[in-house]
Amino acid sequence: MSIAFNYSDLLAVSPILFLSLYALVLLVLDAAVKRSGNLAHWLTIFALIVTGFLTINTFTASHYAFNGMVFTGTFPAFFEIVFVISAILSILLSKSYLERLHINRGEYYSLLVFATIGMMVMASARDLMVLFIGLELMSMSLYVLAGYVRHDPKSNEASLKYFLLGAFATGFLLYGISLVYGASGTTNLAQILDNFPTVSANPLLWIGSALILIGLSFKISAVPFHMWVPDVYEGSPTTVAGFMSTGSKAAAFSALVLVFSYSVHPNWQLQQVIAYLAALTMILGNLIALVQQNIKRMLAYSSIAHAGYALVGIAAANALGRTGVLYYMLAYTFMQIGAFGVVSVLERKDGKYLSLTDYEGLAKSHPVIAALMAIFMFSLAGIPPFAGFFGKYYLFASAVSANLTWLAIVGVLASVVSVYFYVGVVVNMYFKEEPDAVGEAAPSAPMIISKVGGLALVIAAIAVIELGLTPGYIVALTSKLF
Repeated sequence: MSIAFNYSDLLAVSPILFLSLYALVLLVLDAAVKRSGNLAHWLTIFALIVTGFLTINTFTASHYAFNGMVFTGTFPAFFEIVFVISAILSILLSKSYLERLHINRGEYYSLLVFATIGMMVMASARDLMVLFIGLELMSMSLYVLAGYVRHDPKSNEASLKYFLLGAFATGFLLYGISLVYGASGTTNLAQILDNFPTVSANPLLWIGSALILIGLSFKISAVPFHMWVPDVYEGSPTTVAGFMSTGSKAAAFSALVLVFSYSVHPNWQLQQVIAYLAALTMILGNLIALVQQNIKRMLAYSSIAHAGYALVGIAAANALGRTGVLYYMLAYTFMQIGAFGVVSVLERKDGKYLSLTDYEGLAKSHPVIAALMAIFMFSLAGIPPFAGFFGKYYLFASAVSANLTWLAIVGVLASVVSVYFYVGVVVNMYFKEEPDAVGEAAPSAPMIISKVGGLALVIAAIAVIELGLTPGYIVALTSKLF
């Protein structure tokens, strides 16, 4: 097969190409400059902002590149903007956190940039092999980032668990791709869709699709492929955990929307399987989050539940479901990065502010931080008028329109359960006394909040409120992307 190549292809993938070139430059910079952490921090933010502008320029101009293996503009561009936002907020929060642990080195930013490139490749993929390349680039970078605190046994354990289970899930994905290729004679999603009436009669296509679903379900932490999440999130650097729970999840959902909701004709049996996955994920994630005392583990199980909410839109396999997934991924990025960001700003080397009880009386000692955390908790719980409420509304409405009313009911009940542990954090902050007020020792060192980290939290909070007050703009935009 001859592969057509022209300069328009390079222009179409200019955001990915620019960020890839920057990542290579950053590797050289890290090797050549001692203590390159501060320089890499600001250069990476600048590079990501440029990448965002390049992505916006391709937003309205859809283009098939590299012989139809890559698609740019519209749908991929939206997700690329989400990835860039997630990366920028994570980096803004990372500097003070890494300096506190004495590990602010340039390699951290290189790995984060490479992970972002992998996510962008996944969103732009129109070929299953390109999808696999993007997923592996993202995963390999996150495996290393999870164990970035090399002197911490928990961080080492998180990296090892993530790597071993991730490699196992990759086996399912690759075997599924090989079966789809055997059934259809191609890995190009557009060609599979064109020949769908013919290839759909081959059972290998559906077996392969099921294996691909398993591989991607691991990345979004859907039940029963979720067991790695609490240990990995707890052991990883907090800023990395926030990035993993937003960027990598959004990347996996971009692939799920593409493969199971857009490029393949709706199949009732497949819808039912995804619907049951969504129901189990919502129920289990919220129920186990109820009993967590470590806030990172609570947010980890919370992220499992939110994967279930987004899966509702995939199960619906209709236009409203796809719109709901895109809106929810954007809103979820801000509120989840914000929640993990508050933890990273407060967290200390002795483990302070990792227990839910450590947040007692926070509203008195740090009222602004407590107010920001309350906004993120209310939004994650789905309380109006914040973005989380409207995200869930669109997803559950898509289930009702797809005759999956029972799934919408399960989602609503699961959301009611989640209110207990989200509002519990707010209760601790506003309605309980500080530890030193009841005779316990106060923290040994005064808390210094980074201005850059504080800016990231304020940006996330404003976005959560704005997306909740004016959801129609994003919904109208996303409805035109397919």
